[in-house]
Amino acid sequence: MEQILQSQFNLFADELPSIDQINGICDYVHSSERSLIEFSQQVEENTSNISQKACLATGIGLYILGRDSEAANKLAKAKDCKEKFMYLAFASRRLGKFDEAIEHLQMSLKYGADPLTAGLEKTATYRLALRYEEAQKEIKKLSNFENVSADYHYQLGRLQESQGLYEQATDNYKKALELLPDHCQALFHLAYRCDLSGDEEAAIDYYKQIASSWPVYVSALLNLAVLYEDAGQFDKASRCIDKVLKYHPNHQRAILFKKDIDSSKTMFYDEEKERKISYKTQILETPISDFELSVRSRNCLTKMNIDTLGDLLRISESQLLSYKNFGETSLREIKIMLETKGLYLGMALEKDHPPVVEAADTDVAGEKDDALLYKPITDLRLSVRARKCLERLNICTLAELTSKTEAELLGVKNFGVTSLNEIKKAIDNLGLSLRELD
Repeated sequence: MEQILQSQFNLFADELPSIDQINGICDYVHSSERSLIEFSQQVEENTSNISQKACLATGIGLYILGRDSEAANKLAKAKDCKEKFMYLAFASRRLGKFDEAIEHLQMSLKYGADPLTAGLEKTATYRLALRYEEAQKEIKKLSNFENVSADYHYQLGRLQESQGLYEQATDNYKKALELLPDHCQALFHLAYRCDLSGDEEAAIDYYKQIASSWPVYVSALLNLAVLYEDAGQFDKASRCIDKVLKYHPNHQRAILFKKDIDSSKTMFYDEEKERKISYKTQILETPISDFELSVRSRNCLTKMNIDTLGDLLRISESQLLSYKNFGETSLREIKIMLETKGLYLGMALEKDHPPVVEAADTDVAGEKDDALLYKPITDLRLSVRARKCLERLNICTLAELTSKTEAELLGVKNFGVTSLNEIKKAIDNLGLSLRELD
């Protein structure tokens, strides 16, 4: 059944709505671009009114619109009340003024703010300021709400998740949902934790519960679309994106995702070719220790950090011979071993792949570059989608990643412009870039 895009409450009515009702207005405002534009116009119409009552409503409206500095200025001119100090705290927190936010929350209690709400907001503020001990002390004061308040367990879960206590966080998100099954924030963070831990089936189930609620939870729909696309369920992924674009037609991430999904639908996937590539990769990853080489040859290769068959294909004869104690006898032994497999030294170099092993006399700067290039891809902290695409290419290090061109990455199944831009930005921050064709 289609939801009605209409708020039950008016922020600028004679009587200010309650904080719960203001939260409802906030949900309505962000439910669509149209409602956001309409609310923005309403706020602008009331900006010129300088009465204390109008300043309070306008200040809250500006906060809802994300105009935090303006909101703080307006709220400062309003009459002292719990709503004034609560929203001053929220605006200050967004601006990174955490101590001010705590002071405002403390003031809200003097004007009748709910102790549980104020205490949980203090906990959230300390958490965002990375002051975990103070956050822990604050939420401990509210322990009598354990097994009573869904918000208590949600905030406790967020604090634990920030500290890396993922199992405890998951348990608290589940407890919040037992107490309040439609707690969307707890659902979202539980889904996200399942997604990160690899339990995609559970993540999809939780995201679907959010997607069926109102208002449209954009982040949940986008994450769900990615999981559906990874599973090859492109029609379901498209429906998630279409729902976002129905209410937010200019949402840039959704527009990019839409293009990626449409491309995936028409992309040909050669299963036999993928099987051959996988077999070839297994051969190339065969360790040198599996071959019967002399002790001298093995020791030289080990010192040169040549550990696999693939490493040998990325180095030339001259590079091997330039290494100390590596002679013609060892070279001939290695060449014979490779010939039995239809391979030869420098084979990968002829295919425009950069050598993995540098000469032994590299300078200090070169060693630093090597150390960076041999860092694992996991250090980039990429999204689940981007990581899975790189896994399909068997890319494990930055060296392997930077040896690829944009075209090679975009040629991978389900790899789209969004993932490409994410990867380019991540490696650019390290002073690296993808390979460019001459």
